[in-house]
Parts: sequence; C-alpha cells; structure tokens
Amino acid sequence: MPTPRDVSRLNEKLPPFMALLKGRVDSYDHDRQEATLSFDVSEQYCHSGDVVQGGFITAMLDAAMSHAVFACDDAVINLSSLEISTRYLEITRAGPLTAKGRIVRLSHKTAFLDGQLFNTQGHLLATTQSVAKVMRKPS
Repeated sequence: MPTPRDVSRLNEKLPPFMALLKGRVDSYDHDRQEATLSFDVSEQYCHSGDVVQGGFITAMLDAAMSHAVFACDDAVINLSSLEISTRYLEITRAGPLTAKGRIVRLSHKTAFLDGQLFNTQGHLLATTQSVAKVMRKPS
C-alpha cells in the first residue's frame, strides 16, 4: 500500500517556478485522489494587460496534477509529462487562482491525470489532461 505525503512536506519541496506564480499546495483529498493548489499570478506573467499567458496556465495545471501523484504515493520521486493537452475555456486574469489535479489512473510506470483551473468566483477557466511517466524510488 502506498504511503501518502502530507501537505506540509509537499510545500517544503516545491520546485522554484512555483514561487514565481506564488503557488502552494492547499490540500489533498485521498478518497478523490485530488490535490488543490493556490496561485496568485502577477501581471508580469500576463500579456494584453492582465491576461495570464497560456503556458503559465498549463504549468499551474501540470503542477496540480503532479502533486496529486506526489501526495498519493511517497515512493514517487519524479514525473515526466509524455502528453499534455490544455483547453482554455475563459480568459484567465492575474490574481488568485485555484488549480485542482486528479489521478484518473495510476500504474507503476504511468499516470493518467486531469486538472481544472478556477478563479475566485468559482468559474472554470481551463481544463487539462495528461499522461506522465512515473519514476519511483528503487525498491
């Protein structure tokens, strides 16, 4: 049975890019296998005024999906995206945002994931699906 990581341990090991977007892991729901991350994106990561650049949107969603896997199983040491597809449903503006990442299916070597990005009003701004290669600690 995999050993889950707690949220405080996940936040201690955030990759440096998360600081750029003021990101952190807020929670992990073990039953739903879903991680919730918060971000507060500055206008310096925008184009056309306060519209967040699409690559940053994908990065936030990718982080949420990855952290769902990291939270689920302490043996996972890294994930590498094999495929990721993002759909932009509404304009994403600078400011506070919430990303949710969920495990659809997790095998020993492969993860199938999906994610959603919301603004503070709860509007769904973007969705994503991903397939990732799972790297684990040696047994």
